[in-house]
Amino acid sequence: MKSSTTIAENLGHVTYFEMLREYYADLSNSILEYSGEIYQYVGDEIVVTWKLKTGLTNNNCLQCFFAMKAAIKKQSNKYYEKFDLLPEFKAGFHLGKVTTGEIGVLKKEIIFTGDVLNTTARIQALCNTYQVDLVLSGHLIKKLPLSSAFQFQALGESELRGRDEKIELYTII
Repeated sequence: MKSSTTIAENLGHVTYFEMLREYYADLSNSILEYSGEIYQYVGDEIVVTWKLKTGLTNNNCLQCFFAMKAAIKKQSNKYYEKFDLLPEFKAGFHLGKVTTGEIGVLKKEIIFTGDVLNTTARIQALCNTYQVDLVLSGHLIKKLPLSSAFQFQALGESELRGRDEKIELYTII
């Protein structure tokens, strides 16, 4: 979510939590519709994953992003009436292998680990740099079944913190 700290400060913790609950609920149908799986909620963020084939099929991962945007916009009256704002979000997309397993002794949890998680987080963080709501890796672009429904714009190569190699980045216009 964009500007979540400011939103939380303005709304107060209880009202902000109520807004997050509605926000997540409003995004859920889009995730289901495009076969995404919610890996976890991290504060104001939802980490959505797909098995590679499922995410690529019919551009499900991209379709999900735009359906989520439309779902929030459709509820704009509700958000303005209840919270005096319309939440916005940005996203980063990448692909790669993860290791999944159970971890913990006192509190067990299923976690994903792998470079793809850190890389995707760093890609998403570049949305502000490029002033866009969506940044995709060139690795993902090469695998997507490109269609006329999406027009990609190259953002150039970028060095991501903690990585030696540069990565090609794109957005959709």
